[in-house]
Amino acid sequence: MPGERRPGAATMRALAADLPNGLLTGFQRGREVELPNGRPPTTVYAVGMGGSAIAADLIRDLADSETRVPLAVVRGAELPRALGESSRAILVSYSGETWETLRAYVAAERAGASRVVVTSGGTLAERAEADDVPVVRLPPGMPARGAVGYLIGGLLGLLDPTFPESNEGRVAAVAERLRPEIGRYARADGPAARVAAAIGDRIPSIFAPRGFGALARRWKTQIEENAKRIAQFDEFPEAFHNAVVAWNALSRLRARGRAAVLLDRTGGEASVHRLVGEFERIVRARGATVVRVALDAEDRLEAILRGVALGDQVSLRLAERGKVDPLPVEAIARLRESLGPAAFLPPRPPA
Repeated sequence: MPGERRPGAATMRALAADLPNGLLTGFQRGREVELPNGRPPTTVYAVGMGGSAIAADLIRDLADSETRVPLAVVRGAELPRALGESSRAILVSYSGETWETLRAYVAAERAGASRVVVTSGGTLAERAEADDVPVVRLPPGMPARGAVGYLIGGLLGLLDPTFPESNEGRVAAVAERLRPEIGRYARADGPAARVAAAIGDRIPSIFAPRGFGALARRWKTQIEENAKRIAQFDEFPEAFHNAVVAWNALSRLRARGRAAVLLDRTGGEASVHRLVGEFERIVRARGATVVRVALDAEDRLEAILRGVALGDQVSLRLAERGKVDPLPVEAIARLRESLGPAAFLPPRPPA
């Protein structure tokens, strides 16, 4: 972007372009980890927060449609009571210092679950290595949201045995096709710039079909952190049972400040597609902006990753529009500091 004055913008653009390499590297490292022996888990719980958790959400959407092993995502330090000896807990913290994940690491041991860690280092890696817990080590030095390719790849590598056949060739093919697409998304006259221009200064609400809800969430969180903008997300067909009422009740004045971004994937139920069209008609009738974004890939993994890549570029274009640096997130650090360092130290289990 000519005349760039926000130093973090170049960093975030480079990280967005690195998505295919991160996917390949993370997948290989995840596959190389020697998992705990014994019977396969009946349920897998991926525990994380923020940019680390969104990778687990994205993989869950894939696993739900292609495997028979339930994958649950837990955001927080408290684990479900159902987690026990027949479960596996994957503790995901890119930094290795996420306090909720550190506490959940201890809680998973107390529950008797087998554990695996996905991280770039920090306290979590130190504890795992001291406890002989397998670790998927990712390259350090990135914000968690910028390491999403490595995190997705690492989780997919860990879960690869649960799929009907290995994803190794699939991951390589998807990464290869993704590289030129990211370059196309990033162009000044490319799809991301057009979507960002259509959103403008409006509050975006991102909608996605069931099975791609995590992608809508990723768009929302990237807009929040990179562009420093309020954003929302929702999922079809659930939105037909609640959100449509609110959109239909919007005054025309307030509607002008809203944009509904519809992540659209071909296939699925014809009735849902018809209802999406009716939802769009209602939103437009109120005077709100509607932006349709096609997830045009037959392979579900590729559709998810293309959606991630495009959403990242949209958030960077919105940051450029708002003249903000997409890299720093000082408010998160201030919240952490307000509790004091002692609040983040996970207790050691009793001997």
